[in-house]
Amino acid sequence: MTSKSPRSFMTNINPNTFTTRPEIEGTFGVVTSTHWIATAVGMGMLERGGNAFDAAVATAFTLQVVEPHLNGPGGDVPVILYDVRRAKPEVICGQGPAPEKATISHYRSEGLDLVPGTGLLAACVPGTFETWMMLLRDYGTMKVADVLAPAIGYAQNGHPLLERANSTIGTVAQLFREHWPTSAAVYLPDNAVPETGSLFSNKTLAATYTRIVKEAESAGGDRIAQIERARKSWSRGFIAEAIDRFCRTQEIMDTSGRRHRGVLTADDMARWTPRIEAPLTYDYRGYTVCKTGPWGQGPVALQQLALLKGFDLDGLDPTGPDFIHLIVECSKLAYADREVFYGDPDFVEVPMATLLSDAYNTERRKLVTDKASLELRPGSIEGFGAVIKLRREAVAMAAGAGEPTVGQLGAGEPTVGRLGNTRGDTVHFDIVDQAGNMISSTPSGGWLHSSPVIPELGFCLGTRAQMFWLEEGHPAALGPGRRPRTTLSPTMALRDGEPYVAWGSPGGDGQDQWITQFFLRHVHCGMNLQEAIDAPAWHSEHLPSSFWPRTARPGVLVLESRVPKQTIAELERRGHIVEMGPDWSEGRLTAASRVGRRRRAAANPRGMQGYAAGR
Repeated sequence: MTSKSPRSFMTNINPNTFTTRPEIEGTFGVVTSTHWIATAVGMGMLERGGNAFDAAVATAFTLQVVEPHLNGPGGDVPVILYDVRRAKPEVICGQGPAPEKATISHYRSEGLDLVPGTGLLAACVPGTFETWMMLLRDYGTMKVADVLAPAIGYAQNGHPLLERANSTIGTVAQLFREHWPTSAAVYLPDNAVPETGSLFSNKTLAATYTRIVKEAESAGGDRIAQIERARKSWSRGFIAEAIDRFCRTQEIMDTSGRRHRGVLTADDMARWTPRIEAPLTYDYRGYTVCKTGPWGQGPVALQQLALLKGFDLDGLDPTGPDFIHLIVECSKLAYADREVFYGDPDFVEVPMATLLSDAYNTERRKLVTDKASLELRPGSIEGFGAVIKLRREAVAMAAGAGEPTVGQLGAGEPTVGRLGNTRGDTVHFDIVDQAGNMISSTPSGGWLHSSPVIPELGFCLGTRAQMFWLEEGHPAALGPGRRPRTTLSPTMALRDGEPYVAWGSPGGDGQDQWITQFFLRHVHCGMNLQEAIDAPAWHSEHLPSSFWPRTARPGVLVLESRVPKQTIAELERRGHIVEMGPDWSEGRLTAASRVGRRRRAAANPRGMQGYAAGR
């Protein structure tokens, strides 16, 4: 990741603010995503007459191909959307649950105290394909062949391999060669790490999606019948059969340093479908911010706003110590509550009404002082919560002679490294069409280094189960049918009751830190979408990581080097343990908005691959 500032353009919103590129604006529609090819594909769908939801499905399938180190068909996805026909925001939960055989007793019997960060034991039911088919069926207008064609083309004919994909493959190349030969067959052509910029293809994945299209078209010309036939191919057909067989017959090396078989079955896949839910919302200064429920970490953004509502952020310098300190300290309190209260509300009662209440936050706000907290301080609500066993810093792993190291085994977090070395770990997109339909989504999981490629399919399973705790009674405890408390966190906000902006970022636990920063810079500092993305950013590592090996770094605050030196000095004086990252290293935000007929979009310059388009 470059530490040099991209070329800057002066915006027409704030003459004192420079951005890396203009905010995109038009009246026809806008698409923004974490990869320029996916953005072009989504825009192409709008140009062909598709709506925002058709464009979203095509964009998502393309992202699986061009960013395989960040997401894949075996992963999971939450969606927030606004359909003008239904005139309300909705959430689609595409987070697959734990398999029927995924019990704490089974994992304990395998000698585990954490769910491994890689391999088959960490797999939940893949949620992406069924989610995109539901979106296409219930909200879209196009056919299966239309939305899969770009992904098939890039998988078959190749796409320029990103530097980050090259780096990721290089990091786990020894693991692939020694333990995961089916992955080596795809990602190490000629037994070598493919070069950055080389045309990389995955012909097996292309064949998998081509077969789905053919089976869909065998249902006749009706669009809905074709979608239902494609769903059957996935959850009750050749896809489910191959996944079931692989999990039953293969013993796979994972981050525990041992080999394990999976517990995911074809029956698990056949029983599950995504579902539509109402979003969890919070009103803040004329905006209604919409997030997923507490089966995801999304409510921590709302909790931060509930705390920050009691402070006057207007007029504060967005790169100054007061602005940063207040947001960081409130994020610590919100994330601490995430650890002890959040879980699948189908199985545990999560006291969200209390967590977002004025009374609760008035008391919690008193914990914010002019000094940085170095403790994990969750709230206390009688009858709720769990005790967290905090793991500090990194855990030494597999130190015995001859045993594989963490580097050889990959890592639970898809960054292949700690969050402070943020290299992206997920994908994101936001789309608004001419009619005013809006969608925000953060697909993830099934990245190339999560588990071995299933040879008949060309893709691997996800590892979202690593977010469960193997502790009976914990709100986020592992259990059959439970949704893991995912970090995936798309966002939408209404303004004065009308859908206004959709945004989000990859980045695991950091997502709702950057999401909140963006919103506050936009609301309190008057920045447009691109300015709010480009502004110097940061993240706290104080919170327990959601990824294996579930560690925390109390008090650590990672800042981009563009933050002023006087701000850094003052934050250190207040007790923050400051670490400096490169100039452009924090988050991968994208955002899209609608105001009347006008459509706007912006994309992150960090990593030099995200792009927005529109007209």
